[in-house]
Amino acid sequence: MPTPIIHPTFTAPEQLTHNLKDKGYAALNPNAVCTFANCTLPSLEAIKPSWNDLPPDEFLLDGGHYRSRRHSCFVVDSGTVKQKPHRGHWQPVEYNALHGGMVRMFEPIAPATIQQPAWMQLLKAIGHVCSQVKGEQPWYVEAHQFRIDTTHGIGRPTPEGAHRDGVDFVAILLVSREHVKGGESRVFDANSSNGQRFTLTEPWTLLLLDDVRVIHESTPIMPTAPGGHRDTLVLTYRAGGFQERT
Repeated sequence: MPTPIIHPTFTAPEQLTHNLKDKGYAALNPNAVCTFANCTLPSLEAIKPSWNDLPPDEFLLDGGHYRSRRHSCFVVDSGTVKQKPHRGHWQPVEYNALHGGMVRMFEPIAPATIQQPAWMQLLKAIGHVCSQVKGEQPWYVEAHQFRIDTTHGIGRPTPEGAHRDGVDFVAILLVSREHVKGGESRVFDANSSNGQRFTLTEPWTLLLLDDVRVIHESTPIMPTAPGGHRDTLVLTYRAGGFQERT
């Protein structure tokens, strides 16, 4: 028999900050995301076609060919969003045992995507919540467009396994999920064995994580029909600056 899908317990937008402080994570359904970010579902859908134009990730060290991505950087400060000059993505090995220590230069996110109103609304709204939890300050944001596909079989959303990203907050938005099974999200308390597991199934569901307090991963996906893939937008928010090789 098919494994039943466990859906997340959703938070009301007005409880987002409280739940993030209390549990270290919270999930919003698509309608709540629109309320939270002061946007509409059609405006979010206007961003979606850009996931069909993601270059292959040439840095996978597990030998896989299942991930495509783009990456750009921003600073969110006092309700404003400014894109920064294109830069490589770097994480220490303490946070990414598979790809840590590498400067990975991905293709930037297309200007037409960044110019969509919903893009800026999302970045600002999440930055506002980060400041409500940890104080008003500039937030250094790395935006990652991911497509995990199953053309060659299994696709791995988090090949590094359960991890933290070395930032303050991680926002994961499900953009599309087509002809796949698996892809279960798992969130663990960083200091205990307590954890939750659930599957994001509706486009524009948001999972927001306090990266200091929780560890997260997504299980592999497998195809149920040709063309199976899972698209996400991952936004990391860090105080004090971007992660850089020292």
